[in-house]
Amino acid sequence: MLKRILALLLFVSLSVPFTAKADEGMWLPMLIKRLNHTDMQKMGLQLTAEEIYSVNNSSLKDAIVQFGGFCTGEFVSPQGLLLTNHHCGFSAIQSHSTPTDDYLTNGFWATSKEQELPNEGLYVDILHHMDDVTAKVLEGIDGSTPEEQRQQLVAQRTEAIAKAAAENGKYVTYVRDFYNGNEFYLFVYNRYNDVRLVGAPPSSIGKYGGDTDNWMWPRHTGDFSMFRVYTAPDGSPAPYAENNVPFKPKHHLPINIGDKDPGDFTMVFGFPGRTKRYMTSHGLKLEVNQLNKSRIKLREDKLALWKEEMDKSDETRIKYASKYASTSNYYKYSIGQNEGIKRMRTIEGKLVGEDKFQAWANADPQRKAIYGNVLNDIAEAYKNIEQYNLGTVYLNEAVLGTESLLMAYRLTPLYNALKSGNKDAARAAATDVQPRVDDFLKDYYLPADKKVFAALMKYYYEDIAKEQQPEYFKNLVKKYNGNFGKLADYVYSNSLVVDAQKLNSFLKNPTQKALENDPAFQLVNAIIENYRSNIAPKLAESNAKLDKANRLYIAGLRQMNPDKVFYPDANSTLRLSYGTVKEYSPQDGVLYNYYTTLEGAMAKADSTNEEFIVPDKLTQLYEAKDYGRYANEEGELVVNFITDNDITGGNSGSPVINGKGELIGLAFDGNWEAMTGDLVYDPEFKRCINVDSRYVLFIIDKYAGAQNLIDEMTIVDTESPGAGDAAEPVAETPQAELLRAVVDEAQQRLQNGKEEFKIQKKKGDVKVKLQVQD
Repeated sequence: MLKRILALLLFVSLSVPFTAKADEGMWLPMLIKRLNHTDMQKMGLQLTAEEIYSVNNSSLKDAIVQFGGFCTGEFVSPQGLLLTNHHCGFSAIQSHSTPTDDYLTNGFWATSKEQELPNEGLYVDILHHMDDVTAKVLEGIDGSTPEEQRQQLVAQRTEAIAKAAAENGKYVTYVRDFYNGNEFYLFVYNRYNDVRLVGAPPSSIGKYGGDTDNWMWPRHTGDFSMFRVYTAPDGSPAPYAENNVPFKPKHHLPINIGDKDPGDFTMVFGFPGRTKRYMTSHGLKLEVNQLNKSRIKLREDKLALWKEEMDKSDETRIKYASKYASTSNYYKYSIGQNEGIKRMRTIEGKLVGEDKFQAWANADPQRKAIYGNVLNDIAEAYKNIEQYNLGTVYLNEAVLGTESLLMAYRLTPLYNALKSGNKDAARAAATDVQPRVDDFLKDYYLPADKKVFAALMKYYYEDIAKEQQPEYFKNLVKKYNGNFGKLADYVYSNSLVVDAQKLNSFLKNPTQKALENDPAFQLVNAIIENYRSNIAPKLAESNAKLDKANRLYIAGLRQMNPDKVFYPDANSTLRLSYGTVKEYSPQDGVLYNYYTTLEGAMAKADSTNEEFIVPDKLTQLYEAKDYGRYANEEGELVVNFITDNDITGGNSGSPVINGKGELIGLAFDGNWEAMTGDLVYDPEFKRCINVDSRYVLFIIDKYAGAQNLIDEMTIVDTESPGAGDAAEPVAETPQAELLRAVVDEAQQRLQNGKEEFKIQKKKGDVKVKLQVQD
């Protein structure tokens, strides 16, 4: 009987996963060895730190690219084949689509490299190396250095360091500040400008669920697209040319199609955009009450007006598909962020932390001299910013959020050249702006833009303090008696900007007078000039005060908590986050599984709703259960899964990598319950939504029949390594207490002659069940 108990103990021990906790933060890969590697190994990582990031040898970082400056991608073949999200490639897919060749609706698959489509202006950046240059940037600068002088020195030094590292244009380089200007790092990239579209599923797969499911879980979206990077024949970066050859990456990711289980280690490697996790309560209030509320209000009307026109014709739908998706994304995000901050009582929590900081600063005369007034300075700065910040929000969301006014604004360099009288400069400026004009006209529909103009200009007039509005605009409104429909009639009937023939003719023979008489150019120029002279200077003064105070605040927090490792805010530089596959419970009585299947997608199918249309071929594959080798052990086709990795915008397309360094999915979204992610980390609800690698390959293979692409990828069929594969001995984990309690109780029952019984115990998220029968 004792042997049986020991055998059962072993079985239970192996069946209980190591309950790992996701590590909050997006970490710099060059610091992983010093800060995170041991914790990652405990959670299931089987790679060395050098296999993750190395300057001299091939490593994971060499498989990761910044895609177009706004997303992430990863190499999945030795021939430069790249995976990213469908929504990241959406603009490129849309640019090649026409009503005849509608790749948005029907998908696109190149069966040979000759069929791959070039994309002007699209590029990828691959990190060559990064360096800590803090000492060089801050040499001779201390607390006594005047702030203006400090800013000048930092700007001069960071520019010089980046310029020297560029080696006369060989690399793309920049220096970014971290911890609000307390540290500085140099980033050196190789940029490749020949990036071609290789494959994309139809939007009914790549965008399945549309705006309804955006930011939501459960999800059933095949959010991926494929591109290929090309180089000159010698392997160097080069613009598009027919004789270019596929790029040979130093490293590409094998794709794992094994099953995933709760607790399996995951890391997300990519380029998260911006977080503001160290923002104080004063900044959060401004973010919630002013920025988000305004964005929600303005974008809601804009989206509705666009949708009216998009529903009238396929041509307009295709033209506005990418713009609509981009605008909608952060409209919905702002709603979720405000709700999350309220639910988490984030502002209240910040206030508690700020009280502790103030008490710590006041407790020591030296600290008080440095940090004692920091929070007061932050509060005063935000109070002043609040008076003028709405002008900034509305300039971006309403004025430059109107297509005609944005295009008119982009003619400003040409206007300045004409005004200077320099004919060569004017010709150069006209040439420079022509590609922007072409892009604008290709996807422009005047009736839609005119409706948006009238609505947003009305909001601008009503919501911005009258003393902060330009006289030209106020006089226009007065002239048309506050009728913004008539004001729009005037602008759109007389502006060359909204007429393709007039705009192109103007660029062939541009004149200063033509722009000065153009109502769209006059209006946007008046608003921006007013902003620069009456609003920006007041904001600049307050922002300078805020920058200094925030820098001191973070420096003080780090000094106050010397044993805590602080991660830097995301700033579009390469980062790594790590966590596990994990379900969650959004509310009482509801438990969300950690994966979804094609069966769930079929349950949502609705042929009358464009967001939930399922292609006929996918339906046929589902009905036949023709999943090939991509089904899980239960015979299901997994579509999406969730992890608790820390991500934000810019991580879209990032690889989700297991402990062996294999691709198991692509990150493409966050969940509604954790929309606070840019401002505060939610340890309970934060989830990263990913498209499963098996679904990606299934669509390429079984749906598209693109065997040429399957053949060039490295596919492995083993289960992802679980957390227990590299965890510490069970005796050292909290789960050991549960196991010992179960065994002790079992032995006691056996001694009392009980031959048949069940024991169930629970601690936190861990359950142990034991059944003994004679």
